[in-house]
Amino acid sequence: MDELKKYEAEVERHPDQQVSTTDPDSRSMKKAGGGSTVGYNVQTAVDSKHHLIAAHEVTNATSDRRQLSSMAGKASEALDAKDLMVIADPGYYKSEEMVACYESGITALVPRIDTSGKRGKGQYTRAEFSYDAKKDEYVCPANARLTYRHTTEDKGRQLRAYWANGCGSCALKANCTTGKERRIKRWEKEHMLEKAEALLKKNPDAMRQRKRLVEHPYGTIKHWMGSTHFLMKRLPNVQAEMSLHVLAYNLRRAINVLGTVAGSLKKTHR
Repeated sequence: MDELKKYEAEVERHPDQQVSTTDPDSRSMKKAGGGSTVGYNVQTAVDSKHHLIAAHEVTNATSDRRQLSSMAGKASEALDAKDLMVIADPGYYKSEEMVACYESGITALVPRIDTSGKRGKGQYTRAEFSYDAKKDEYVCPANARLTYRHTTEDKGRQLRAYWANGCGSCALKANCTTGKERRIKRWEKEHMLEKAEALLKKNPDAMRQRKRLVEHPYGTIKHWMGSTHFLMKRLPNVQAEMSLHVLAYNLRRAINVLGTVAGSLKKTHR
């Protein structure tokens, strides 16, 4: 019990509220199918032409939500791309990350996820409210208009608030909100996110393309690693191990793409 109390105090002091006695740098990561595993978060960017890993990173971040712009920037630099389009799964969606990509000239296609919980309650989500840019108003499912009221600041972001006055007598109120009125807040850079959503709708095969590109290298490398996956401990060592795996993958991939050319050695006489 004394030993466990010591660990409890150590966990409470740690910023992540996590301590691994096997590898202090590793973290508990949620698995796609449920549950969790202790390890590292590997990020890769795969080019669509040759399926080479253009950039990679190993972190102990437990979420992908802050990785998009960083990895997109590394891929752009590695490929020396003037006009780069990146495709990522919904786990990468974060408003600030999306805007950072577009502000740096990178087109990002990432499905937007609804975290409000409205749909689970049987209520209208924000996606069902259309924005009228000319009038600076939102139009709700009942065709009422939510007008601009005031601007607030939240974590450095300027948010414009909109609502209508007639929500109390609306026949659809039960499907919309339990409050006095339905309010919507709009970020000053929301137009960039709307542009990204519209572009994603024009590319319906983007997510299938993402699976074909990025999942294949992961599957191949995991097959090479076997059941143990990483053999090293501590973040710098795991990063080095992953770099060797990526180098081996890219070399084999390059040979598959380019083939091998048998050279001939010629003797020279002096």
